[in-house]
Amino acid sequence: MLNIKDQFPQDPAITYLNHAAVSPWPRCTADAVTQFSKENVFRGATDYPGWLKTEANLRQQLARLIGAPSTHNIALQKNTSEGLSVIAYGLEWQAGDQVVISDQEFPSNRIVWESLQQFGVEIVEVDISVPDPEASIIKHLTPKVRLLSISSVQYGTGLVLDLDRLGQACATRDTLFCVDAIQSLGALPFDVTDCKADFVVADGHKWMMGPEGVALLYLSDRVLNSLKLNQYGWHMVQDRGNYDVKTWQSAIDATRYECGSPNMLGAVALSSSIGLLLDIGLDQVHSELMARMDHLERRLQEITAIDIITDTSRSLRSGILTFRHSQIESLALQKQLQSAGVICAYRGGGIRFSPHFYTPLDQLDKAVDLIPR
Repeated sequence: MLNIKDQFPQDPAITYLNHAAVSPWPRCTADAVTQFSKENVFRGATDYPGWLKTEANLRQQLARLIGAPSTHNIALQKNTSEGLSVIAYGLEWQAGDQVVISDQEFPSNRIVWESLQQFGVEIVEVDISVPDPEASIIKHLTPKVRLLSISSVQYGTGLVLDLDRLGQACATRDTLFCVDAIQSLGALPFDVTDCKADFVVADGHKWMMGPEGVALLYLSDRVLNSLKLNQYGWHMVQDRGNYDVKTWQSAIDATRYECGSPNMLGAVALSSSIGLLLDIGLDQVHSELMARMDHLERRLQEITAIDIITDTSRSLRSGILTFRHSQIESLALQKQLQSAGVICAYRGGGIRFSPHFYTPLDQLDKAVDLIPR
């Protein structure tokens, strides 16, 4: 039987509540990387065919994680920003085209679209700090809007958006739909078919508990082969591995967006981390995380000086809970908690706690008890 506690032997001096930034690895991932390192040291690339199987398995795991029917639509990238850039600079833009984003996006999902202003593309930033943020977004999907790019979960406030509702609105208007799912995958249910996303991007180092340097890029069938290519190399061709042929064509699957040698070390690590999540069961992971978020909210509500910024009245909840203290400036309190071993972040105008499914309840209690009354 899988021993979850054994997979996360964290330093008892810390309480780790920062999975929305960078997650600790599970022990199985460290073991996989150690084994991979030994293979490199003692055997070089002798076992490369086996490494390729691991990379192929990672694509299957990522497809399963987002509910994609095939790995045909899965590309591996270095990070979310690279994936978004492949999309932004692969589309053919006309002056006056609009891209809709929210006013709470992480810079990755803002800067790349703002960079298109050099081509006459207009950025529409929607206020989503309203009772019905989805309606606010949909109201801005005019005929001039070419693409909606939105985070499934807002990194600062933890706001979870109804992707199915937004996806249906985009489909009705023939608007491209791009989802930054970095704060969802590995924590919350996600189904790319149900939400009708054309693009999904997500780095592996947050809720998927993997390393930095490897990320998912999903492209739907209707956009898979339509983006302009801006990077070229030996890896993105259809007849990959045939080094003698002088002619080439781009791969017909999503590997056409992978120009060169893969991050095999990252693939080994991320595959191990996602494998653990799949072994436990994504529904179980989500259930355990929500139980911890409920516990954390109840404990914070015991402190009269605490104002919870995250909208906890919505049925859709994430692994992020952001709050402020009425008598202590948030950045100062965050630094105070960090000094006491509570690893958390200053985001969204307050202090962001982001445990994961395995975080012990007594660790949550310890963190809350360190907040001055």
